[in-house]
Amino acid sequence: MIQLVLIRHGESMWNQQNKFTGWTDVELSENGLIEARKAGIVLKQHGFTFDEAYTSMLKRAIRTLWIILHEMDLMWIPVQKSWRLNERHYGMLQGLNKQETIDKYGEEQVHEWRRFVNISPPPLTTEDPRYPGNDIKYQGLTKEELPLTENLAGTEKRVREEWEEHILPSLKVGKKIIISAHGNTLRALVRYLDNLSSDGVANLNIPTGTPLIYEFDETLQPIRHYYLSIEGELPPSTVQKYVHDNLL
Repeated sequence: MIQLVLIRHGESMWNQQNKFTGWTDVELSENGLIEARKAGIVLKQHGFTFDEAYTSMLKRAIRTLWIILHEMDLMWIPVQKSWRLNERHYGMLQGLNKQETIDKYGEEQVHEWRRFVNISPPPLTTEDPRYPGNDIKYQGLTKEELPLTENLAGTEKRVREEWEEHILPSLKVGKKIIISAHGNTLRALVRYLDNLSSDGVANLNIPTGTPLIYEFDETLQPIRHYYLSIEGELPPSTVQKYVHDNLL
C-alpha cells in the first residue's frame, strides 16, 4: 500500500485575524506553531517516515514543514519548494478582513468568490504593491504565470502540473512523501484525486495542522483517506465540527 501525507499549514497570523491571505507571505501564529509541532508528534507516533517533502514558496507552509520534520528527526530529507503549491491568489481581496468584505459585497458574492470553481475575485493591477511580480521569490516566473487573481480551476491546473511532473513520479518509485501546503491548493488536489464535483469541492474544508492521509493501490488509485490524531483516525464528525468553526 502506498501512502501520501497532506498537511495544511498551521494557523497563520492572518487566519487568526480573519483576513484573506493568498500569496501574502505571513507567519504562523503561536497556535499555528503548536499545531505544526503536534502534527510532527502525531506522525512520528504512528510510525510515519518520509523520503522527500514538497511545499510552497510561502513561509507559513515552509515553517510548518520544518517543524514537522524537526519533530520527526527528518530535517535531512530533500525538500522541494514550488510556487505551484502556493495558496490560491485572492487578487484584490488579499489583506481584507473576511467579515468586512461580506458586509461590503454581500455574503452570496463573497461565497462565490471563495468557493465556486470558475469564479475569480477582482484582480490586482501590476502596479499594486501586492502584485507577485514585485517579489524576488518569483523573479523566474513568466508574466503569464504571475497571477493577478485566480479561481479554483486555475489553482487546480498548476497543482496538477506539480503533481504530474514531480510528485507522482516519486510515488511511482516508492518514495514516501509529505506535502505541506494551503487550504485551496490541497482542496484542488483532493478534488482531482477524489474526482469531486464542483458542488463537492465548494463544501470541502481542510483544517490547519491536521495530517490528512491518503492510501493508494499499486496503480496509484486512491483507496481511502482519513485525518490523523494522537488517538488515531479522527471521526468524520470531529473534523466537520472543526472546519465548521474554522472556515478558510
